[in-house]
Amino acid sequence: MDLKEKWVASFEAFPHKDDILKDIRREALSFFGEKGFPHKKVEAWKYTSLKDIQATDYTLWQPTQAKKTFAPEVLHPYWIEGSHLLVFVNGFFSPEMSNTDGANFTVTPLLEALHKGGASFVSKYFNADTEKGDVFTALNTAYAAEGVYIEVPKGKVVEKPIQLLYLSNSTVPTCYQPRNIISLGENAELKVIEMHHNLCEQQVLTNAVTEVFVDKDAHLDYYKLQNDKLNASLIDNTYISQEAQSHASVHTFSFGGTLTRNNLNFYHHGEYLESTLKGLSILKGTQHTDHYTLVNHAYPNCESHQDYKSIVNDEATNVFNGKIMVEQIAQKTNAYQQNDNILLSDKATVYTKPQLEIFADDVKCSHGCTVGSLSADSLFYLQTRGIGKKEAAGLLTYAFANTVLESVKIPALSEYINGIIAKKLGVTVDF
Repeated sequence: MDLKEKWVASFEAFPHKDDILKDIRREALSFFGEKGFPHKKVEAWKYTSLKDIQATDYTLWQPTQAKKTFAPEVLHPYWIEGSHLLVFVNGFFSPEMSNTDGANFTVTPLLEALHKGGASFVSKYFNADTEKGDVFTALNTAYAAEGVYIEVPKGKVVEKPIQLLYLSNSTVPTCYQPRNIISLGENAELKVIEMHHNLCEQQVLTNAVTEVFVDKDAHLDYYKLQNDKLNASLIDNTYISQEAQSHASVHTFSFGGTLTRNNLNFYHHGEYLESTLKGLSILKGTQHTDHYTLVNHAYPNCESHQDYKSIVNDEATNVFNGKIMVEQIAQKTNAYQQNDNILLSDKATVYTKPQLEIFADDVKCSHGCTVGSLSADSLFYLQTRGIGKKEAAGLLTYAFANTVLESVKIPALSEYINGIIAKKLGVTVDF
């Protein structure tokens, strides 16, 4: 029995298979069973192989894993100072390890929110704007059991960021299916930090789905910090639904993990809104990171800005496949997309494919990409100023990376990421 067959067969023992989502679950499982794992002949996965994942005997989560907890000192290295902390242990939300004191938002366990909200809640928030053709979203939909529903009421400004901290400590290779729903009411403001860390020696695969709904005039800043161990892989599907005059930005920092796939999708549901997507990958060894983005401009007078960078060393690989779709009705669209890459090794690899599909005729759209090595002239200039070659290379790559970091709006997070970047690039930085 291969891994796909094992996961499909496991559904009969799934304790939530007959709950409020039963029909949705079975339809999603059928789709996953029919399509199976994507391969390189699938255009969206052309540069990313899942053979190693398929060769690992991952089990789906087990209920007993939820009972595990960690001492506060285990959390401390990963906590961003000043944030509300929501902790997930082996895919399960842990209220006793979380801290939301003084919060002006609500946090409800996913299944509780689905059952309490009933069919209208499910229809509004579950699979509302997800990509129906994505097999990993379908797998998550079939097995979604743990996660949270975060609601920020109309007009509320959440001053402190919410940090979603996922910790795993399994005794066998495990695939987790976390599912979160985040809703920002009209004129609400929220900052979110998401981090995944494997604390064990077992192989871990996280298949995460997050659906975010940003109402009229609301502001969202979402930060994904991916700096896991090399025995961890992450497949992340994030769907952002925006209403008129809203602002939503997602920063993705990919530094760790053996295989990381980020599917980031923005859907426009009103005029005069703005979407920002920024990413930075710093990879070495045989790491593989794949960024797949979509911005669907479906209304006039909207803007989107994409800026992704990568620094790739050794035999690592970075993929960027970004798509801007401008529908015929979306006149006066302003869309920008740029992907820049630095190769630090002859064996490092970058695949970049920025795309524009425009069906409107009154738009301002541009896209581009660059792939190259460090400037020999710049290196020589720094060396003539008494800086060693290794240190000079570190300073140049740090300056290249820092342009993405500059737009982070959480000072404690900016300092935290700055420290990671400086360490990876071998430079000393005064914060």
